Amino acid sequence: MNALASISLQRPASLDEAARLLAQDGACALGGGTDLLPNLRRGLGEPGLLVDLGGIPDFGACAIDADGALRIGAGMTLAAIAADARIRAGWPALATAAGLVAGPTHRLSATLGGNLCQDTRCVFYNQSDWWRSGNGYCLKYRGDTCHVVVKNDRCYATYHGDVAPALMVLGAEAEIAGPDGGGRCIPLADLFVEDGARRLTLAAGELLVAVHLPPAAGWRADYAKARVRDAVDFPLAGVAVALRREGERLTGLRVAITGTNSAPLQVSVDDFVGQPWSAELAAALGEAVRKQSNVLQTTVAAVKYRRRVLVRLTQHLAATLWAGVPAAA
Repeated sequence: MNALASISLQRPASLDEAARLLAQDGACALGGGTDLLPNLRRGLGEPGLLVDLGGIPDFGACAIDADGALRIGAGMTLAAIAADARIRAGWPALATAAGLVAGPTHRLSATLGGNLCQDTRCVFYNQSDWWRSGNGYCLKYRGDTCHVVVKNDRCYATYHGDVAPALMVLGAEAEIAGPDGGGRCIPLADLFVEDGARRLTLAAGELLVAVHLPPAAGWRADYAKARVRDAVDFPLAGVAVALRREGERLTGLRVAITGTNSAPLQVSVDDFVGQPWSAELAAALGEAVRKQSNVLQTTVAAVKYRRRVLVRLTQHLAATLWAGVPAAA
């Protein structure tokens, strides 16, 4: 680990002040720091200004409105999300995903916003500075070529967040504030871009403020992941599934994956709606996930293993939800 370079730190007391600070060149948002600070210690990035969002009033507030919709502030910790009785009752897949992130001490500090906006990862990127200097810097940072897909003009580092796919299948929207005092809401999937270096669609001075979830009535959802160790590790592959069932017909299906692409991906599964669950449908669903994922050698685990476990996790979750077994929370 490198010693941190000299960095200015500001702790704004309002969203407007935070947005103005983040509009400066070299500014970087700081939530719980569980992703950002280890990267900086590895020499991955040299921000001139860290904007600590922990001083903004109600930045981690959570509330349900009169229509039953949920608003979670970006500063709410993952531990609080996993333990919140309202979330566990109404959106248990989100509580499950939050409770599976890293280890207990990480979740006490890590925030919803930080988890969603975390950096992408790759075996050629998440190394010490001396390792990267000896093996050649990559396209994501200081280099001019991607070591995963050689002679390519984009970075293939992978997104490994757990919470994003669960939120996506639950129909989440992201609330974003900007430096001009304005704001906007977008589908959560539109927060991300399929490029390991660029990562997010946020413009300079914009920050994620909250996530909005509609009532989950009628939907069953869950999230599962594969990882080397049951704590600490990022998902080698993760999947969230939400479905609705009426009698023997599937009337709604959503699938989102993580740990495989440069952004969390909502898989196209509309063709399966209206059908009964069957072995044939399970096989077709697995094939759709396999084709739309883009598993590459960005981790130490084998590509074939990650692809196969992703397919099996998807099929198992869908079958379990179809059978009506409650999601674990």
